[in-house]
Amino acid sequence: MFDSGASVAAALEAGGAALDSEQRQPNGVDLTLGAVFEQAEPGFVGRDEKRVAERTELTADDGRYRLGPGTYVVRYGEPVRIPEGRIGFVLPRSTLLRNSCTLDTAVWDAGYEGVGEGRLDVGHAVEIEPGARIAQMVFARADHEGTYDGAYQGEGL
Repeated sequence: MFDSGASVAAALEAGGAALDSEQRQPNGVDLTLGAVFEQAEPGFVGRDEKRVAERTELTADDGRYRLGPGTYVVRYGEPVRIPEGRIGFVLPRSTLLRNSCTLDTAVWDAGYEGVGEGRLDVGHAVEIEPGARIAQMVFARADHEGTYDGAYQGEGL
């Protein structure tokens, strides 16, 4: 079962997020666009190690990111805290989809704290303002053993 938007908002605000009323949804919280990056070199995913590739942060010309078709990494604008007994999912907002864009993220484990990132796939040129609502975070109840203690714990805080 998924949590109410009020529960998600309370957890994010406890983690330091400053949410406005437009971000609060019935079933989750909208996340905003904090930054956009282009990958500059190959990354590495091995069995026992990993390396996130170097990337270049793009500039919002005249207050907008002008993105051509391709794949980008986005950083969300809010810190996130996934409470004990919950798992987080981030889905694209429908306006993003209606503009030929999609957003992919991984599972957000219980105990994760940080300013996360996702992959933005742009199918047709689009302009996006910094701070625009691009995704919605939802929480579901989940049994688990332990909490997140991985390499990305505390990122961006």
